[in-house]
Amino acid sequence: MYICSMPINYQEVYTQIQSVGAGAKERRKKKEEAQAQARELLSHFDDKLDALRAKVDSAKALDPNLRCAFPLDENLASSFDVQPASVSPTLIAADGSQINPDRHGAVQFGLVNVGAIIMKTNSGAAPEISTESELLFGDDLFPNGAPMSDGVVALKRDLAERMKLDELSKRIKDEVVTFTDGPLELWGAKGEDAQSYLDFVEKYKTTLSRLQTRGVTTAGYVDKPSADLVIRLLEVMMADDEQLKKFREFHPLRGVSDRWLYGEKENPLLKPGHRSAVFKIQSSSDKTYKGVLEIHFFYLNVGTEGHPWPVRVEIPKWVVDDKEKLNLLHAVLVEQCRMMGSRPYPYLLHRAHETAVVKHEEKQQIEQLLTLELRKNNEEVDDGSYKQSAKDLQGRARR
Repeated sequence: MYICSMPINYQEVYTQIQSVGAGAKERRKKKEEAQAQARELLSHFDDKLDALRAKVDSAKALDPNLRCAFPLDENLASSFDVQPASVSPTLIAADGSQINPDRHGAVQFGLVNVGAIIMKTNSGAAPEISTESELLFGDDLFPNGAPMSDGVVALKRDLAERMKLDELSKRIKDEVVTFTDGPLELWGAKGEDAQSYLDFVEKYKTTLSRLQTRGVTTAGYVDKPSADLVIRLLEVMMADDEQLKKFREFHPLRGVSDRWLYGEKENPLLKPGHRSAVFKIQSSSDKTYKGVLEIHFFYLNVGTEGHPWPVRVEIPKWVVDDKEKLNLLHAVLVEQCRMMGSRPYPYLLHRAHETAVVKHEEKQQIEQLLTLELRKNNEEVDDGSYKQSAKDLQGRARR
């Protein structure tokens, strides 16, 4: 018999929601004031690149972990239209998903699944699909002697995506543009398993170096970015020496995002299809990603007139230094997003995600196959936890 659990206490929640609503007017006033100030600062420092760079260097000396935009040679409020592509590149997009080890399951295992799509532009040929699945079992689940965390599995997935791009691009002689979903920098698990993180980063840097050696253009596509890298640059310019010493606590423009700055609905800084200036990411990762691997970014409005949609595109320095590659990437991403109509997102990344995603039923099927194989070879298999059994029963009862 299924016993209905207690529902949410909506009366209690609604009282809290009303409290949130009561503060809306004051929050809106503060936000609008901060937004106006951000626009003024952007205009004031637009072409003062030497002063901007000098102030960031001073701030970095006080806080080596400072994370903000670092301007190069393009004005802050720059807006660049798409340039006609001189070549028809081959595009490769990769995306991954994973099954995390579950101690409540009958069998301890994990899985990293990567889907990739290859498309030769202007050829009329159908896109080529590639899938790679890696089962994690036994010693695989204990890197450096510690149980593999969800964060380490995610790192393994991200590395596998980039390695897939490297593998598939090797056989292509023409111009190649590759991209993945999310930041170019590997994130996560630093505190959970520091050694595993360092191992993955070294493998990742080697992979990036191989792409650079072959002249491959690569990028990380960040949809609906929440970062405030350019806003933090403006806040650096607002801060005095004492405030710079405690810069992590200094947020005079809190509530204003880069996404708003470049894509304000009524007056977007970027027209549809335009990119912003290219910036270097000033962060502690400078020590890791050096030289041609330095991570940079620009914002790109992939939306339409009246419906701006700024995204962040992260690129390594070797792409920044080659204007033809930069312009080609710009053109490719705009065209890819237009293929998706009113919900702009790179078409090939969408296809790669569809290929890579692991459904719950597929996880159960892999677990069953693994259990059968172990028992066939006379290996003891544990039972799933009672907690998991109760969840499964609850799920069936609710259907």
